[in-house]
Amino acid sequence: MSSNARKVAELLADSKNISDVDNTSTGQLTLPSGTTAQRPVTSFQGAQRFNTTTGAMEFYNGNAWAKVSAAISKLNTVTGVVMVGVETSLTLAGEGFLTSGLIVNFTQTDDSIDTNVTVTPSSDTAASVTVPAAVYNNVTAGRVVAIKVTNSDGTTSDAVNETAFAAPTGGTVTTFGIGGRIHTFTSSGTFVNTVPLTNVEYLVIAGGGGGGVANGGGGGGGAGGYRNSFASEASGRNSSTESKVTSLPAASYSVTVGAGGAGNVHGGGDGSRGDAGSNSVLTLSGGSTVTSIGGGYGGGNADRPGGNGGSGGGAARDNQSEGTGTSGQGFDGGKAGDSNAGGGGGGAGAAGTNGVGQVTGGNGGNGLSSSITGSAVTRAGGGGGGAESPTNDSGGIGGSGGGGKGGQAGGIASVPTAGTANTGSGGGASGDYNTGGNHNGKNGGSGIVIVRYTI
Repeated sequence: MSSNARKVAELLADSKNISDVDNTSTGQLTLPSGTTAQRPVTSFQGAQRFNTTTGAMEFYNGNAWAKVSAAISKLNTVTGVVMVGVETSLTLAGEGFLTSGLIVNFTQTDDSIDTNVTVTPSSDTAASVTVPAAVYNNVTAGRVVAIKVTNSDGTTSDAVNETAFAAPTGGTVTTFGIGGRIHTFTSSGTFVNTVPLTNVEYLVIAGGGGGGVANGGGGGGGAGGYRNSFASEASGRNSSTESKVTSLPAASYSVTVGAGGAGNVHGGGDGSRGDAGSNSVLTLSGGSTVTSIGGGYGGGNADRPGGNGGSGGGAARDNQSEGTGTSGQGFDGGKAGDSNAGGGGGGAGAAGTNGVGQVTGGNGGNGLSSSITGSAVTRAGGGGGGAESPTNDSGGIGGSGGGGKGGQAGGIASVPTAGTANTGSGGGASGDYNTGGNHNGKNGGSGIVIVRYTI
């Protein structure tokens, strides 16, 4: 073998020396080329080729093929919550996200989770991703989910770990949008919050007052106090929306749903007033509360003025005075007529009307509508006043939102009705104590507490 041939053979045998050989050629070095699909299945670190699909030189970094001078992806922070059984959204911050085709990988080995989602970054340093069902339907609370990103240049970031949380509980839970949850309490319980929340909205309605009975016309029960912080809806007495709860730490919070007041419970043979409704209370951090006051009782023969409350109760017969409502919660009840007709109970959206003579019981005040649960529902109407007139169906009409109808003397059609359960509406009054139980003043409706937030 010639000396030149020996030198070539030595150089080929020791490829590390090739780069140390002077090359004065003015020509070119041609790399292997092919499509992305034609990449070698296995290769060695530092291998190079030209990708005809992407139109770029690429090299094998020991794990994957990457463009020469590829943007290096970095994932710095993940904001948001991975929650068991709940679809949530995460905000990603980092570098080298590029403009499209960012692959977000979620891994949790113990729960056999290894899934990808491809998103379009909002910028080179920011992106958002919705946690896929393969993650939230399979992850176990307390376990760590590793999240990393791969950009369109093929570089993969280090992982950021996020602990999966159990979902908040309490009441009947419904959902809206991504991460939106609504807890509806129709009886007392506990809202168990598992993650810090912001901008929590609520609707808290107390129990409605019971209707009264008089030998003429009892007063309708007042609606329970109505406090609302949802959207820009009115709170009670048509007041401005209350402020949202801007910060609610993870903790357990007691919820009290007020009962409706009983109708006609304080009298003897000639009938009497009802009972006031009970307060509803949502406890917040630091011991603060959102308290709605129970509806005022409807007046009766022995206790004729209407009772004060969230909304005031109607008065019973003979020009008696109405019960007053509470600022920001409900309206006043109606006065009694100058003879035997009771006033209507106040509602969250309007005052009860006055009774007229002995002929017509006052109407209950209307309630207010809220879409906090996703559809419009009217609640907290006042109960109708009772009337003595035996020939006309002249008991007062219950206010919209569940107020009970007022009754009158004589005839089965005159039987009053109760306030609707879980609306905080007032019970209807009666004008005919002599005919017994069916004509007694009726119970107010129980209250309700609703909590709404987005994780």
